[in-house]
Amino acid sequence: MAEFNDLRARALSGAAMAGLGAGAIWLGGPIFIGLVCVLSGLMVWELTRMLDTDAPFGKAEAAGFTAAVVLAVFAWRFDGAALLGLTLLVAALMAWRFPKDRAVAGAYIVLILFAGLGLIVLRGDYGALWVLWLVALVVGSDVAGYFAGRIFGGPKLWPRVSPKKTWSGTVAGWVVAVGIAFVFMPLLGAGAGLIFASVLITMAGQAGDIVESAIKRHAGVKDSSNLIPGHGGVMDRFDALVAAALVELVLAQTGLLGV
Repeated sequence: MAEFNDLRARALSGAAMAGLGAGAIWLGGPIFIGLVCVLSGLMVWELTRMLDTDAPFGKAEAAGFTAAVVLAVFAWRFDGAALLGLTLLVAALMAWRFPKDRAVAGAYIVLILFAGLGLIVLRGDYGALWVLWLVALVVGSDVAGYFAGRIFGGPKLWPRVSPKKTWSGTVAGWVVAVGIAFVFMPLLGAGAGLIFASVLITMAGQAGDIVESAIKRHAGVKDSSNLIPGHGGVMDRFDALVAAALVELVLAQTGLLGV
């Protein structure tokens, strides 16, 4: 029998986040950039707390604050090769402060920073509808996976890393991605290439979810934090979005977004 014990808390928290996010996306500019920077900083804070359990008080907070400020400055001041190089340098310097798991910390900090930049670029250069498309893919596939996995069950996708993920939920996410692509194609003036981009970005989001599950399992924690009722931490809620945003940034920079 399907279990939805956490549905109420998830729905209420999800509605609150959706309202805040939609408002920031619509307004754009400093408000949207500020929200992206805050969320990115919180994810780095959670990552530090998980991977460096012996860190003195204030280290995780300093790491999160640094990430948020760096992202804001880079988004405002740099682009091209300078942006790429400086982002990698900052991630390496931040990861070096970890006594262990430096490679894991560095890779995920790079992911967070580039994903944040991807969201900022998408909103600034393409407009609000493109950001809404990206968010719709992440949320739609997550909701489809949640219900399909609990209703249909079936073989697990990767039980060793993420025990709750099923193939039925994963495939349901791909199907929803195709539907979302058809809805947004006329709105964005995009061609059939948006279908491919939508499925690819959805798959990236699902991979991002699995990667974060692997990090939590490695750290021996259930949730990245308890900031969001029913969802755990910011990383728990936005792990798929950061991976999806990174792939979106690559597609945008290579001219393959919605062609």
